[in-house]
Amino acid sequence: MALSAVAVAACSSGSGDKAPSGGSSAPAAVITIKDFGYGTPLTVAPGTTVTVKQEDSVEHDVFSNAFKTTLLGQGGTATFTAPSQPGTYEYTCSVHPRMHGQLIVQAGAGGSSTSDSGLGGY
Repeated sequence: MALSAVAVAACSSGSGDKAPSGGSSAPAAVITIKDFGYGTPLTVAPGTTVTVKQEDSVEHDVFSNAFKTTLLGQGGTATFTAPSQPGTYEYTCSVHPRMHGQLIVQAGAGGSSTSDSGLGGY
């Protein structure tokens, strides 16, 4: 019984909800790639673990000078750590350079918005 409680707890804690503030109820920081777009800018605290979910049928990644993921196929996920320095970080897809997104790193932010797709084109 105790083992199943641990398994349930492990499944319910996503890798994108870590925030340096130590808040246990911080929302997940997620970038969803869909329709050749990254969606609206995502605001997170420095050092937040950001999860990338890839829903397109072709491979994409998240690529910037400060962070990057591997190429992800449809249904793939990856994580990266947000920079420790506050600021706005532009990123793109290394395969589709017309795709653009923004990660805003801001002290006190908690990964409060989920980036939905639809912005940025191929």
